[in-house]
Amino acid sequence: MTILLTGAAGFIGFHVAKAFLDRGEQVVGIDNLNDYYDVTLKQARLERLTSNAAFIFRKIDISDRQAVLQLTTDYRDATGIISLAAQAGVRHSLTNPYAYINSNVMGQVVMLELARLLPNLTNFVYASSSSVYGGNTKLPSSIEDAVEKPNSLYAATKRADELIAYTYAHLYGIRATGLRFFTVYGPWGRPDMAAFIFTRAILARQPIRVFNYGEMWRDFTYIDDIVDGVVRAFDRPSNLTPPHSVYNLGNHRSEKLTDFIAEIEKALGRSAELCFEPIQPGDVVRTNADIDASIRDLGFAPTTPIQIGIPKFIEWYRECYST
Repeated sequence: MTILLTGAAGFIGFHVAKAFLDRGEQVVGIDNLNDYYDVTLKQARLERLTSNAAFIFRKIDISDRQAVLQLTTDYRDATGIISLAAQAGVRHSLTNPYAYINSNVMGQVVMLELARLLPNLTNFVYASSSSVYGGNTKLPSSIEDAVEKPNSLYAATKRADELIAYTYAHLYGIRATGLRFFTVYGPWGRPDMAAFIFTRAILARQPIRVFNYGEMWRDFTYIDDIVDGVVRAFDRPSNLTPPHSVYNLGNHRSEKLTDFIAEIEKALGRSAELCFEPIQPGDVVRTNADIDASIRDLGFAPTTPIQIGIPKFIEWYRECYST
């Protein structure tokens, strides 16, 4: 089986690629290696993947129609696409909106056009986000909830991805599954995410900015649980009509941000200096995933609380950054 996987040098993409390689699949990893964050971290992930002969790397921007559609010739036998590439970050979307439309919207259309042209394709799995729930006050967030009032452009582009995938499923019968990820953390994580930012600041004895004066809750989900959900979704193509499904992948536990920081302090053996600030534009106060549908349809069962996941992240961070 050959799987085309976009965002292969990214946090989630790296771990998903490794999971499929470990079970004997051939993975064609696609990434443009943009500089939204430290490219050397992306390259380090790729080095570990390329040590496996079944991994092939192609440096391609998913919004580049010509380069992507060339893959129909090079990998015509591909049976699956897992599209995780995206311009990430809620706050960055306030300053560089064009990057989000180009990567997240045009990129989704181009990848679905690729899917339409692959004769042996059985499933198209793509990354959505918990951010699509916007300012909804109903918790936990369910896939049955209305998601028409995004709080950020990033959220709007991920909702657009879902609608575009639904349309391709309706028009062309492409089996597609969107996965709404809830605050993923763990080894090899992104430097712009909470676990990384807080750890780096504490070790450097710098203050941590805590927004909404600490009244923030997140459904922190460990990377191994996310990978399990992605693999399960890939192995179980949608049987709906049209064949498009959406699932939440979260830990189904909403942790207060200050408790998350406390676990990092405990794992590091150091105290944090907290600087409390107002909520930032585009942020939401609380996220919490209703995963009933994911349990029912995918057998998804997250097993990693922050008390276990945080020490694993800290162990990797110390090893990687020699701190």
